Amino acid sequence: MLKEDFKPLTAAEEKTGKLIVNAAYVVHKALGPGLLEKVYEVCFCHVLAKDGCDIKRQLDIPIVFDEIVFSEGLRLDVLVNDLVICELKALETVNPVWQAQILSHLKLTGKRLGYLINFNVPLIKDGIKRFII
Repeated sequence: MLKEDFKPLTAAEEKTGKLIVNAAYVVHKALGPGLLEKVYEVCFCHVLAKDGCDIKRQLDIPIVFDEIVFSEGLRLDVLVNDLVICELKALETVNPVWQAQILSHLKLTGKRLGYLINFNVPLIKDGIKRFII
């Protein structure tokens, strides 16, 4: 796909993305690395909700395969404003499969923007990866 063929993100997607990055910074600054993923998820979602975002946590997404709908197919950590997928981690070792996971989640849900956020880093900027399809 040529760069000219790439559809830009909507203003709502961009705004939501900025709120997500800000929430990650706020949470990491307050808590630092070394806690459980669930702690970061609860606090991250709290910050986003305070910013007026619609948050869905641990959301089950059905998978359609071979014209059959499987309800137990996929679970997203966080869906923000029904636009952006966030996969949260709190692990020391980065696993390359996480990138494939978020790209698959974007494709299967029809969403275009996703973030992989690992809170177990000294500097949160090193733990935030943005994905656009």
